[in-house]
Amino acid sequence: MPRNFNNNEEEGFGEEVSDGGEETFRVRLPNRKTGEIFGIADALLGASHIKVNCADGKSRMARIPGKLRKRMWIREGDLVIVRPWDFQNEKADVVWRYTKTQASYLSRKKLLPSAIDVY
Repeated sequence: MPRNFNNNEEEGFGEEVSDGGEETFRVRLPNRKTGEIFGIADALLGASHIKVNCADGKSRMARIPGKLRKRMWIREGDLVIVRPWDFQNEKADVVWRYTKTQASYLSRKKLLPSAIDVY
């Protein structure tokens, strides 16, 4: 069987396993190995910064990198994945933004923590 060379495991997507292992998901999930967590965009601060309420109960100032800023807009109330900084825990980088459809899918599948499940 040829090997699939996508980086789905690294990106946080579920992997389909025939012997009853991990379930396949349609959307990207936070990669716990790199410290990514769910968050809700709370307030737009300008200059590519937003205030994010994270699943661990902390409120962080997150930076939107240029790669994301040029591709998609982030609005208040959007579900995002953030990666807190190692050296300053009250700041983070936005890694991914979910659409409303993807956020409701995660809510239906009970994959969102109860602290931020507003969908």
